[in-house]
Amino acid sequence: MKHRRKIVKLQRKGDHRDALLANLACSLIVHRRIRTTLAKAKALRPVAEKLVTLGKRALAATEAKDALHCRRQAIAKLRKPAIVKTLIDEIAKASVERKGGYTRITKLGQRRSDSAPMAFIEWVDAFVPKTTAAPAAEESAEGAAAPVEAEVVEAAAAPKKRATRKKKTEEA
Repeated sequence: MKHRRKIVKLQRKGDHRDALLANLACSLIVHRRIRTTLAKAKALRPVAEKLVTLGKRALAATEAKDALHCRRQAIAKLRKPAIVKTLIDEIAKASVERKGGYTRITKLGQRRSDSAPMAFIEWVDAFVPKTTAAPAAEESAEGAAAPVEAEVVEAAAAPKKRATRKKKTEEA
């Protein structure tokens, strides 16, 4: 019977799986949204949500040692203190009022090469990182920004051309 066996193994040994999920969680924190296989996204969801809960506990801690303990637990999982700082300062702060369900998985369809089901995993609370652009530069760039954005959208919407194989010419 499979009672109390909820961990998704992803066809990897335990250490490899832990490293994979830690790397995926770091990428999710840095990039806010990542594209991966559906199985990896489903395995990453509980890891990411527990990390946000640790970050929220660190924010709400009344004593410094409690906050430090939560921070160290997150560092033990992610192995990167700079990313833990981003997790606590940005992601946990944005999710303070939410009681759970910090991530969203959006199915994308199958990958062309091996037909693996693909998905986006992203944070539910959409937050924009602070930009340090000067206000005067933003005003002057607003008029010129619209055509550039239109070109970028058109370029992104253009279909990619498939590479074709050169046909071998028969030697007579």
